[in-house]
Amino acid sequence: MIRPLGLAPYASKPEESRGRLHPESEHVFRSPFQRDRDRIVHSTAFRRLTHKTQVFVYHEGDHYRTRLTHSLEVAQIARTVARALGLDEDLAETLALAHDLGHTPFGHAGEEALNAEMADFGGFSHNDQTLRILTRLERRYAEFDGLNLTWETLEGTVKHNGPLRGPGIGRPVPPTVEEYDRLHPLGLDTFAGAEAQVAALADDIAYNNHDIDDGLRAGLFAVADLAEVPLVGPVFRAVAERYLGIEEPRLIHESIRRVIDHMVGDLIAETRSRLADSGVQSAAAVRALKAPVAAFSAEMRRNDRALKDFLFERMYRHYRVNRMSSKARRVIHDLFGLYLAEPECLPGEWRSLAAGPDDPQTARVAADYLAGMTDRYALDEHHRLFDTYVPT
Repeated sequence: MIRPLGLAPYASKPEESRGRLHPESEHVFRSPFQRDRDRIVHSTAFRRLTHKTQVFVYHEGDHYRTRLTHSLEVAQIARTVARALGLDEDLAETLALAHDLGHTPFGHAGEEALNAEMADFGGFSHNDQTLRILTRLERRYAEFDGLNLTWETLEGTVKHNGPLRGPGIGRPVPPTVEEYDRLHPLGLDTFAGAEAQVAALADDIAYNNHDIDDGLRAGLFAVADLAEVPLVGPVFRAVAERYLGIEEPRLIHESIRRVIDHMVGDLIAETRSRLADSGVQSAAAVRALKAPVAAFSAEMRRNDRALKDFLFERMYRHYRVNRMSSKARRVIHDLFGLYLAEPECLPGEWRSLAAGPDDPQTARVAADYLAGMTDRYALDEHHRLFDTYVPT
């Protein structure tokens, strides 16, 4: 096995991996985390991300972010931070590429709609769905369902936002996570390793900044509207003053790259400080801490919150986005209701997994099928099943 160079004591070591649910021989040229990354990149679910959107439905324009481009941006940031901190870059990248696999079509509106439809059947969570994909729904290998990823990848995927059990956790463990944990315990009462914590904050950096870009491109707000947003406003102003007369597309790109750089630098500095203060000397010690080691500084957390508040008001609740969200909810509601009441409308391989009408098993199959759809496929399927007009 080839071990990455320069790993810090607190990094996840590939040779110390807790292994896979189904044991496999190690690869001659690739570490276990490299193999995990490659399996994700070659998965069907990963390819589908190219036509799953963040905020805008796919036909709104060709240049807006999709789940795929977002995941690649997160991976880029996660690798940079991991390298600076001496963490395992392959694991950080793997977690970044996997984190959105369970998302439904139509972004958060689709997830909220499917969760509402599944309310009587245990609900729906994209994090839980990601684990279903990684451990069950990808059927590519001869000896197991799922991708049979390492413990570290699956642990980081389900716990990237923190522990799922313990004091102060006010929600139950999602069903797929709970079932898998019984077979291959993931330590749900502790934080994940440092690579997963870094990937989670890389996600935060990426989506905040690309939503600024997409929101400006869509005309949901203007550069001038950002003036009072902490960090962002001063950066845009500094770029405009340095490059007098700069055209707006260049101003936007130049400013956003600098905001990202500020946030990445802050994350590295604060995480280094926390690691030094904690004195951790192993990945296990990172997990045993009562607080995350990867974090923004207090000032950057305030800036991050202010930017989120701005985007919430000016972008996510914009009437054009609301209209798209409303349409998405109707599509999900109609399709789920039909599949649940008439499972014979499901494609053959999915129909064989379902039970009778209104059965919990049918609901679960319908949710799996719907969640895997791209925006385009969901709209086409809705048109096929609900448009009764037949041209002459």
